[in-house]
Amino acid sequence: MKDSTGKIIYVGKAKVLINRVRSYFSGGKDIKTSLLMKKVAQIDYIITQNQYEALILENNLIKRWKPRYNINLKDGKTYPVIRITADEYPRVFRTRRIVQDGSEYFGPYPDVQSIDTYLELIERLFPLRKCRGPLKHRDHPCLYFHIGRCAAPCADRIDREGYLAHVDQIRELLSGRTETLIADLERRMRESAEALRYEKAAELRDSIEAIRTLAAKQQVVDTDLDSRDYAAFAAKEELATFVVFQMRNGKLLGSDIYRTQSYATEEEDLQQFFTLYYDARRKPPAKLFVPISMDTSAVSAYFLSQHNEEVLIATPAEGRDSSIMRMAVENARQDLEKRIRERGNRPALEELQTILKLPRLPMRIEGFDIAQLSGKHTVASMVSFLEGVPDKGKYRRFHIKTLEGAIDDFASMREVVARRYTRVVNEKLPEPDLILIDGGKGQIGAATGVLEALGLSIPVIGLAKKNEEIFLPGKSEPILLPFGSAPLRVIQSVRDEAHRFATGFNQGLRKKDITLGLLERVPGIGPKRSRKLLEEFETITSMIEASPEKLAAVAGIGKERAGELQETLRNRMAPGASGLEAAESPPADSQATSD
Repeated sequence: MKDSTGKIIYVGKAKVLINRVRSYFSGGKDIKTSLLMKKVAQIDYIITQNQYEALILENNLIKRWKPRYNINLKDGKTYPVIRITADEYPRVFRTRRIVQDGSEYFGPYPDVQSIDTYLELIERLFPLRKCRGPLKHRDHPCLYFHIGRCAAPCADRIDREGYLAHVDQIRELLSGRTETLIADLERRMRESAEALRYEKAAELRDSIEAIRTLAAKQQVVDTDLDSRDYAAFAAKEELATFVVFQMRNGKLLGSDIYRTQSYATEEEDLQQFFTLYYDARRKPPAKLFVPISMDTSAVSAYFLSQHNEEVLIATPAEGRDSSIMRMAVENARQDLEKRIRERGNRPALEELQTILKLPRLPMRIEGFDIAQLSGKHTVASMVSFLEGVPDKGKYRRFHIKTLEGAIDDFASMREVVARRYTRVVNEKLPEPDLILIDGGKGQIGAATGVLEALGLSIPVIGLAKKNEEIFLPGKSEPILLPFGSAPLRVIQSVRDEAHRFATGFNQGLRKKDITLGLLERVPGIGPKRSRKLLEEFETITSMIEASPEKLAAVAGIGKERAGELQETLRNRMAPGASGLEAAESPPADSQATSD
């Protein structure tokens, strides 16, 4: 399929091509197919003899043209592999680049710590040469030999047979077949101990422990030693996530996860995925389990021709394999849900725009709430949502300064809106597409009056908690949306987050007051010293754990008095004491900016 410029944007295949192409123009297409067809201006086709030829051709065309709407595994991480070169005296090192020269590759390793541990063990136990290119003879070995990191074949300190024996043991280690290796290392450890070479014996002991630790990291173990992969996926609209669990020698070695976009059927998605995933760096396993029933003949032929491997492809029966597949599917599903949350909720925002008759899509929503307790510590919060998702870096919090202990939510709202959007005007900051006030007509009136005075025409709505009523300026009747509807969930999320953020800020200030009061009740510690201590240490626990010297320096008291202060605080922190624990939690989202 090509766009209006002639660029290839999608490559597909089908058993009966005419039926597949016809389906693109029939009614009742899903969202992703409709999106694809809006871009298509021309369709070219090639007839092949069988499904296998079609799979190979599709794979080659995708790799050559990299169409935008085909699966693209390069979106995932390129994990490092360990390479054993095909030289006469092989080298071993980490790489992300695959070279088709007969080298062997082990991995990939999603856990970088694991690959570092493997390479450290290899250098310690089986030191191979570091020099690149063909081996050149030397009269004297280099520094690597003297520090035990090279066997020095260049200086005839090891013959080729012994060198290749090292390489074989490295293959065993990287393949997970460690029983024989551990037995050999234990024998060498005992011999070293008997020869009174205790330092060498300790080094071998540590190596054995490291190998066992690597093996213990595997999360799933069973008695079937066949190599098996479990390929799962989850898709919604055009988004798709693929997960592969790799079982080798009865152990789950790791998993790969790929995020991509898909515009094909589930079966075609899996076929495309297998031809891209099992490339030069990955040999297919003896068994490949898939989550759906599908025609596997073409993929099986691909594995045989491209990898010279006969692979059993099947859906797992009930039992162990089915359990592992469910785990892989759940991993894919959760990742897909995370991607959907990260992407935001554009359809709900589009619906909200229509309902509220907004001039533009409410991509950026700023929400406000007021929090106070009997007029004390009156504060306000502003949260920011981008595409229906919290954008916490844009959150702001405000100390209300004009009330002097009075309780007036309307005046508080006027102050915070005035301070926020005066700054927006003066500093030419981006305006939000919608302002959400936690409250009803009174709060909306307070906010809109300020905005009009500033010459701003930002839409404002209020959301009242009692019946989830949406109030609009100048409208006497509120709007009621169906409970659980997508647009209502979006504005509820903004309102609830603004409330949580304001309440957390207010509670944090009250806890600070409690801490100050408790400090001031300690003999010799007045208001000034209490504030100094709280500014420096933030919590009572930090004061107790600090050195007496530092505590004395901050408070301006002697070291002996500082020790007495810590003892007093320690006693009051005891269970059932004066409640200092309440002052220990920092305010929620304490990284946000205060205005």
